[in-house]
Amino acid sequence: MDRFQLFPVQASTLAPEVDHLLYFLLAVAVFFTLLIFGAIFYFAIRYRRRSENELPHVQHTGYTLEILWSVIPFGLTMVMFTWGASIYFTASKPPNNAIQIYAVGKQWMWKLEHAEGQREINELHIPIGTPVRLTMASEDVIHSFFVPAFRTKQDVVPGRYSTTWFTATKPGKYHLFCAEYCGTNHSGMGGWVYVMEPMDYQNWLSGGAVEGSMAESGKKLFEQLACNNCHKDDNSGRGPILVGLFGKQVQLAGGGSVKADEAYFRESILQPQAKIVYGFEPVMPTFQGLVTEEQLVQLVEYVKSLGPKPGTGPVDNGQKPVPEKSSTAGSTPANR
Repeated sequence: MDRFQLFPVQASTLAPEVDHLLYFLLAVAVFFTLLIFGAIFYFAIRYRRRSENELPHVQHTGYTLEILWSVIPFGLTMVMFTWGASIYFTASKPPNNAIQIYAVGKQWMWKLEHAEGQREINELHIPIGTPVRLTMASEDVIHSFFVPAFRTKQDVVPGRYSTTWFTATKPGKYHLFCAEYCGTNHSGMGGWVYVMEPMDYQNWLSGGAVEGSMAESGKKLFEQLACNNCHKDDNSGRGPILVGLFGKQVQLAGGGSVKADEAYFRESILQPQAKIVYGFEPVMPTFQGLVTEEQLVQLVEYVKSLGPKPGTGPVDNGQKPVPEKSSTAGSTPANR
C-alpha cells in the first residue's frame, strides 16, 4: 500500500516556493487561532462574574495595545502579499529558452502537440530540467490545466490563449487534471505527465509516425487557405509581410500599436477587422468556423518560424511609416 502523503510530491522548481508560502500561511493561521481561543478561555475564567452584585469596571488601557494589534496583522498580510506576488510573477513569465508545446482543451480530453509534430491525448511527455511553456486554448467551455505535483493550475478560456510554464525536477509519472467543472464527464478529463531524462525524451520525440512539424503543417494550411496570395514576401500583396513579424510592434490604423504575439495572430485570423495594420485596407476575410483550434496553433507556429534570414537587416513588413503628429490643430493622417 502506498505511503500516505498530505501534500503531492514536489516535482517542479516552483513547487517548493508555493509550499513554503503555504506552510507560512498555515503557521500564521494556527498561531492566531490558538492565541485567540486561548485568550477567550483565559479571559472567560479570569474575569468571570463572581457574584450577582458585581458590576464590571471599564478601564481604557491606552493606545499601545490597539496600535500593536493593528500594525502586526497589517505587517503579516503585507509579507503574504509580497511573497505571493513574487511567486505569481515568476509563474507568469516563461523563460525565453522554454520548449513550446500547445494544448487544446475539449470536452472531455486534453489534446497536446509538440513543435516537432508529435501529438498526444491526455498524456504529456517532457524532459527533466528543461523549462516547458504551454500555450493553451479551449474548443468549447472553460477548462483548467492542473498538475498538482508541479503546483501548476491555469484556466483555459474559450476565445483566447492562456499560458503557463514549469520545469520538472524529478523523473516520473504525475497526474494531470481538469480543475474546472466542464460538463458531464468532467471527472474523466485527466491524464498523465511523463517526466523523462533528456536522452529518453529525444528518443520518444523521434519515434512514432509524424507527418511533419507544426510549422510544416501550418505552412501547408497557409497555402491551402490561399493566405500566401495576400501575404507575399516581396511586399506586392494586399497584406503585410509576415517574415520576421512575430514579437515586433505593429502600428495600427486607428492609432497605437500592438505586439505581434500568439494572441494577436489568432485574433487576426478569426477577427481580421479588429486591428487593422496601418497602411492596409480591411480586406482580409474571417476564417472563423473554417479552422479548428489545432489548425490555428499550427498557423501561428508557422508564422513564428518565419524569422528574418541570417545576415539580413531589419525586416520591412510593408507597413507605411506612421506620420508624426502635427502641431496644427485638426490635422490628421490622410489614410486614417
